[in-house]
Amino acid sequence: MTPEAMAGLMARAYEHQTPWRASDIEDLAGRKVTRIYTAENGFLIAQVIADEAEILALAVDPSAQRQGIASRLLGDFHADTWSGGVVRTVLDVAEDNLSARALYTRHGYEETARRAGYYPRRDGPAAAALLMSRTMTKGHNGS
Repeated sequence: MTPEAMAGLMARAYEHQTPWRASDIEDLAGRKVTRIYTAENGFLIAQVIADEAEILALAVDPSAQRQGIASRLLGDFHADTWSGGVVRTVLDVAEDNLSARALYTRHGYEETARRAGYYPRRDGPAAAALLMSRTMTKGHNGS
């Protein structure tokens, strides 16, 4: 998936937020610490530094949501990073994004902190960010 296609998909999936530009995605893709996982209608961008990973973006086209694409992307990401020595993954998610929060919870993430007013909205007040993390242990790798 090209950076342009990813930016377009993100614009559709992140309806209340300002999407990333293709140039932002291209810059990230050029970094050694960046990992990108793609599916036909979705993608996940993360960075891995030492034994910790951070999910920077996970987007699935609205027309293809609730078909398991995000779960497959997370499963691929977890299996790959766990086998590469990652023991902890962190992310932040908008507090009002209930479906994403449920997805991450199903995959073993726990809320660890809250940042008020973190996500600016095009159509209203900024949403809080929930910080979530997952520790990888034997028997709790992969998806």
